Amino acid sequence: MSLPTIEVQGERFHCRVDVPADAPVLVLSNSLGTNLAMWDAQMPALSARFRVMRYDTRGHGASVVSPGGYALDTLGRDVLGLLDALKIARAHFCGLSMGGAIGMWLALNAPERIDRLVLADTAARFGSAEKWNARIDAVRKGGLAAIADGVLEGWFTPRFRERAPDAVARLRQMLLAAPIEGYLASCAAVRDVDLRSAVGRIACPTLVIVGTHDVPTPPAEARALAERIRDARCVELDAAHISNVEAAQAFNAELIGFLTAETA
Repeated sequence: MSLPTIEVQGERFHCRVDVPADAPVLVLSNSLGTNLAMWDAQMPALSARFRVMRYDTRGHGASVVSPGGYALDTLGRDVLGLLDALKIARAHFCGLSMGGAIGMWLALNAPERIDRLVLADTAARFGSAEKWNARIDAVRKGGLAAIADGVLEGWFTPRFRERAPDAVARLRQMLLAAPIEGYLASCAAVRDVDLRSAVGRIACPTLVIVGTHDVPTPPAEARALAERIRDARCVELDAAHISNVEAAQAFNAELIGFLTAETA
C-alpha cells in the first residue's frame, strides 16, 4: 500500500509497505539514480512472504532533497528513522549498489535492527574520488542526460538492452527524472564510502549478489567483500549492474532462498 509521506525528524520520505502485516519485514533500498519502483520485478514473489518496506532514498524520487553533499551515516540514519516511525524493531535488509552501502552501515552501526543482510552489486568502496568528481562535474554542466547513455551501458548488458528495451527505457526515465541536486549529493555520499576496514565486523548472516557482467562493482570486488564478512556467501547472476531487473527470476530465487533458509 502507498503510505502518506513519512516524516523523519521533520523531513519527508516516500515509502511503500506491502502486506501481509504479520510477516517478517524486508527493507529494500534503491541504487543511485533510481527509486523504489526499481524493485517492481521482485514484488509479486516477495509480497507473498514478507512485509516489504520500500522507500525512495534521500535525494531520490518523492523523498526529501536536502541541500549539500550527503554522507553514508545520514542515509543509514534515515532508514532507522523510517523503521522507528513504522514501529519496526528488526528487519531483513536488501540494498543494491548505494543501497548495499547503506545496508553495510546499518549492520555495523545498528546490528540489533538487522536480521539478514543482502548486498547486491555493491562494494565497500566505489572507485576513486576523481571518478565521482568527474561525474558530478558532468551532471552540473549537462544534467543527467549528459551521463544517461554511459550509466545505462553499465546497468545492463548489450544483450538485455536489445531484448528488453521497454525495461531499459523505464530505468532510463527513472534516472532522468531524478532530482539533480539529490543525485549530486548522493554521488558525494557514494564517493566517500570506504568500509573496507570495517566490513569484517559485520556479524549478521549475509548474502552478496553480483552480476557476472557488472562493471561498476565487478565480481572480483563482490567476492572480496564476501570474504571479508564472516560466513558470507557470494553468488553470481547472468547480468550487469542492475541484476534485480536483468536477472529478476534468478535474483528473486537467491534472495528468497537466503531469507527463508533455516540457517543462512
